[in-house]
Amino acid sequence: MPESHPPIELQGITLSELQKLIDERRLPPVDKWNPQRCGHSGMRIARDGTWYHQGTPIPRPEMVRLFATVLRRDPDGRHVLVTPVEKLDIEVETTPFRAIDMRVEGEGRGQRVGLVLDSGDAVILGPEHPLSIADSPGGPSPRVLVRHGLEAELTRPVYYEFAELALAQGSQGVWSDGVFFALEAPE
Repeated sequence: MPESHPPIELQGITLSELQKLIDERRLPPVDKWNPQRCGHSGMRIARDGTWYHQGTPIPRPEMVRLFATVLRRDPDGRHVLVTPVEKLDIEVETTPFRAIDMRVEGEGRGQRVGLVLDSGDAVILGPEHPLSIADSPGGPSPRVLVRHGLEAELTRPVYYEFAELALAQGSQGVWSDGVFFALEAPE
């Protein structure tokens, strides 16, 4: 089954239009699939977001986007590729996705922040897609919840945009969709 959704881009669209594009995506119901057949996919998602199969990078972005649609994180923390008949482990070095672009609309409590992911998907930061700061071997790691337990780590340029936004507002974080998100890990 070919990947039929082009990647979402922020250029020239409002966050309302972005939300419409997000709502129109029909992702497989991987949270409802629980097949018995399990194994390892031979795949890995590197820290930089490169997907590998048996040690070789997957060169086709369409293939990576297709695999991303059937990815979930199980309650035990394992990342799996799942279909109605098969569930295969996949190694993920940090997070499966990266937030690579952002758009801000509004101000203060009425502000909204849209993020585009390297998987071609997008989210609007808010109650369903909260930002958190995780401890990682490389230091604090800002992440947004995407779906099915999957997270996207903010790339350095996107994190710097967040920091600049917070500084411009004289704050230690940012508002989006009615929720305040601190840019520092809680102590």
